[in-house]
Amino acid sequence: MQQSTNYIKVVGFDPSLRNWGISIGNYDTVSKRLIIEKVDVTQPVLSTNKRVRTNSLDLESSKQLAEAAIEACKGARAIFVEVPVGSQSARSMASYGICVGVLGTLRAMGIPFFEVSPSEVKLVSVGKATATKKDMINWMIKSHPEALLPLHNGKVIESKAEHMADATAAIHAGVESTLFKQMLTISATI
Repeated sequence: MQQSTNYIKVVGFDPSLRNWGISIGNYDTVSKRLIIEKVDVTQPVLSTNKRVRTNSLDLESSKQLAEAAIEACKGARAIFVEVPVGSQSARSMASYGICVGVLGTLRAMGIPFFEVSPSEVKLVSVGKATATKKDMINWMIKSHPEALLPLHNGKVIESKAEHMADATAAIHAGVESTLFKQMLTISATI
């Protein structure tokens, strides 16, 4: 896509320990149109050796997730993250902690991002806070046909597409936020 001065690179994340959704696009600050250039899911590649400790696998996961997130952020003017919320089990809490740690690493590196909630993501896309994974995928297909979702035998791979849809919806929620609009106003005056 040819870049106009109205377009800014935007990134959306749907953090998860095993399926970190990434959406990268260009947002036209005049027409308010978002074009998705790339969607992906980072799935850490880990040893299957039973002798490797879980904490070692978690460290390797966090390293791979951080590397992918840092790479996706390069050149972005705005990053939007569906920040995870609590969990029900000890293992889920460990996953939550790792995701929040990766996000903290981004901020420590000077990579700022806008936080959006899971309900904001669902409301801005599907229009209801109780949207299902299938609802989110259908919204993504309808709203962003330019985004190449993963296919297997001609069918969308839902286990990956749901994270890509959430990451894309995080961008939509973020560009609607007051903080983002204020950032654009300030940027225009500089």
